[in-house]
Amino acid sequence: MQTDSGIQWDHSHDFGVDNENRENKVKIVFALTTVIMVLEIGAGTWSGSMALLADGWHMGTHSAAFAIAMFAYFYAKKHANNKEFSFGTGKVNYLGGFASAVALAIVALMMAIESVQRLIEPQAIHFNEAIVVAIIGLTVNIASVFLLHDDHHHDNHDHEHHHHDHNMKAAYFHVLADTLTSVLAIVALLAGKFYGWIWMDSLVGIVGAVVIFRWSYGLIKESSEVLLDKSVGTSSLIKIAKAIKAENETVINDIHIWKIASIHQAAILSVAAKNPLELNEYKEILKKCLPRLSHVSIEIQKL
Repeated sequence: MQTDSGIQWDHSHDFGVDNENRENKVKIVFALTTVIMVLEIGAGTWSGSMALLADGWHMGTHSAAFAIAMFAYFYAKKHANNKEFSFGTGKVNYLGGFASAVALAIVALMMAIESVQRLIEPQAIHFNEAIVVAIIGLTVNIASVFLLHDDHHHDNHDHEHHHHDHNMKAAYFHVLADTLTSVLAIVALLAGKFYGWIWMDSLVGIVGAVVIFRWSYGLIKESSEVLLDKSVGTSSLIKIAKAIKAENETVINDIHIWKIASIHQAAILSVAAKNPLELNEYKEILKKCLPRLSHVSIEIQKL
């Protein structure tokens, strides 16, 4: 890279992950979810089913979340080689995942409040029509789960190439949540139709809200740790300290190690020794301790 002053330096920080295939899958799920959302909200309002209406609004919020996911992928691709981003755009996926998780939490709160109100003041429900629409919604949700399953399964079990995409994880949990609420809605509607248990319709909304909130909390916790540059675990820091100290009695004055993308970490260290090693030697020690280190800056002082 060359600045206006003529100074040049190597500044390649492309730490993103190729998300084209995942982006296309999210687009398909977004289209399916949006269509079913409109159908379920309309049918839920007309039929008077809280379970179906909640599922519809739930899917509506997820449509917005998928739109956020698509923007995150677009933004990461657009700025993949933008030198103004010090450590690349790897955190965009975490930002998208965090926004989706917040949306999940809001949905859970709305579902719980409305369900409690319906539990106190039951309303008549057109069961036959509501059941048909709920089954259609469940079918689409199951198709979406299978569409996103391969990527999520790969994220959690590919330890050699750990492409852990929180944006995709959020999208996967969204369709799982949709599938759950669709199943619960069908069960509640069947119970109301055949046994007269209208209260089941509202109870399902409350149960769904609790489960969804639990998922959203987990996503918020995981993504926020990266967005806030949380350090690696204490055990990793101790391992690095022991490895470096063993080389010429090197002392670590300062150390910062954090995650900058799905499979990349950055480290900044300040070390001192009477006979310090060469810079590359310290970097090799760090890489042995943390193989995912992609960007390392070390300040070396002689005692």
